[in-house]
Amino acid sequence: MNFAMWKKALTVIPNVSKQEWDGLDVISKWLISTRAAVLVMTFISAALAGLFAWRAGSFSFVPWIALALGLILAHASNNIFNDYTDYVRGVDKDNYYRTLYGTQPVADGLMTKRQHLTYFAVTGLIALVFGLYLIWYTGFSATTWILLGLGAFFVLFYTWPLKGMAMGELAVLIVWGPLMIGGGYYVLTGKWDWNVTIASLPYVLGVTTVIFGKHIDKIILDTKKGIHTLPVVIGEKAARYSVLAMMIVPYLLTAYLIATKFFTPFMAIVLLAIPAFLKIYPVFLKPKPETAPEGQLGWPLFFVGYAFFNNRKFGSLFMLGLLVDAVLRIFLPAFWR
Repeated sequence: MNFAMWKKALTVIPNVSKQEWDGLDVISKWLISTRAAVLVMTFISAALAGLFAWRAGSFSFVPWIALALGLILAHASNNIFNDYTDYVRGVDKDNYYRTLYGTQPVADGLMTKRQHLTYFAVTGLIALVFGLYLIWYTGFSATTWILLGLGAFFVLFYTWPLKGMAMGELAVLIVWGPLMIGGGYYVLTGKWDWNVTIASLPYVLGVTTVIFGKHIDKIILDTKKGIHTLPVVIGEKAARYSVLAMMIVPYLLTAYLIATKFFTPFMAIVLLAIPAFLKIYPVFLKPKPETAPEGQLGWPLFFVGYAFFNNRKFGSLFMLGLLVDAVLRIFLPAFWR
């Protein structure tokens, strides 16, 4: 058991040589293959669904654990399948950006295609078991079946054809917000709440800016390879301004939910993220520079880092605000009614 590699794979996406790979245990290989460091985004969506259910008085720990593990494993299986799909379609060939994301097990010759598909099948099957448990838990609800079906659809078809049809960014918006948070809330409470769906958007818009930023960075390469991401379709300038809009809208949505008393005024804590936005927004007013600015990390990736920085600031405050909001509503219900 290589606990040091487990920790590393959960915090970054490591590059490993063939010799290092052959000496790793199966869990380390799985964590690297699934790009486990990014699975935290899915855990946060599951945590938000749990917080919304808790403040509604309908939280149950075992179903929430099943929800969180099911979503995380579904995301993990999607990451494995995405790498496989990109490899067999030739997307990874001569793609220098991919080397920045860490090890690509099939493309780097660390695993055979059959081994890679085996990882995908086992991971996806376990995710499905959790999904079927939640269907049983909700009394075989038709809505839960629909949610499971939508989840399976996005797992299988995000990279191809959705991403290449300018629908990948929309898929991220739908999956990490309304589907995971709104749907997770439904599974835990037995009811659909459109306010929860709206309340999922401030967080998921930040996640979407990150994928937008990455696709802006790759716009030239994606254009050459015929991958029609949304930035490729609408153009680089429109994509940059779309990111800025998605950074501003979460504040407006949070204000709306406070005004309608869905959120307590404590959610205004997200305003503390404004200095981070003011720091990075000028970057998106201009095209990507032709050469790496001094001190720039991760080049040729550029916009994605700034989007991630802004999302981390806003998202952490949003999570903190929602936790306090839930505590206030549970323990001081008369005061916040």
